[in-house]
Amino acid sequence: MNSRPEQLKAFDRLLTIMDELRNGCPWDKKQTMQSLRHLTIEETYELGDAILENDLVEVKKELGDLLLHIVFYAKIGSETKDFDIADVANEICEKLINRHPHIYGDVKVDNEEQVKQNWENIKLREGKKSVLEGVPNSLPALVKANRIQEKVAGVGFDWEEPEQVFEKVKEELSEFQEELEQGNPDRLESEFGDVLFSMINYARFLDINPENALERTNKKFIKRFQYLEKKSKEVGKPLKDMTLSEMDVFWEEAKMQ
Repeated sequence: MNSRPEQLKAFDRLLTIMDELRNGCPWDKKQTMQSLRHLTIEETYELGDAILENDLVEVKKELGDLLLHIVFYAKIGSETKDFDIADVANEICEKLINRHPHIYGDVKVDNEEQVKQNWENIKLREGKKSVLEGVPNSLPALVKANRIQEKVAGVGFDWEEPEQVFEKVKEELSEFQEELEQGNPDRLESEFGDVLFSMINYARFLDINPENALERTNKKFIKRFQYLEKKSKEVGKPLKDMTLSEMDVFWEEAKMQ
């Protein structure tokens, strides 16, 4: 691996290239924070995909793309004299030092949960009125639910045992079943949301990331369905003309792949 001087040299090289592109490339000169925003989100999801696939070559590439965006935003900030990359780095350094008093102070912790609780309490002392202020409004609902639950757990609003959470899951399923019989669409949607919220909470107690778990299932389903499509072409019979029993034969084959 590269030494610290080599790492700093590589980062300086990236900053120099960013200066040159911003000065000479018509596309780079035209970009604003607003125009880069959706591209940054896309790069973040691509990094997430590479991590789920455990493709470390792609992880390295996608980290580079994301690092470029960070440098790009800092370059734009320096042009408006609001901040530069040093300000960005120093800001996060100070935050890390302040929020790790068990490393940089005299606070004692015994486990990860105490670290999380200290983190949330420190943020409240920094001026936040609610522990939920740090949850972005634009997060996808599943990710947001997970972050909400992590945040409130950090200040002690949590179940004590996984079994209690599973009982809550069963309770919510029962309430959903009752609404299913009543047939009120609005109430049905509300109760279904409660079921999902409780399942996400249970996943947290089992140390399962629900977003990762669902995405793994998505990828698994896509691969199996595409195998089914491939086999239907090989036998010359479109899926719409197949019976479910015929499809199931190929589906079981796909599961064995």
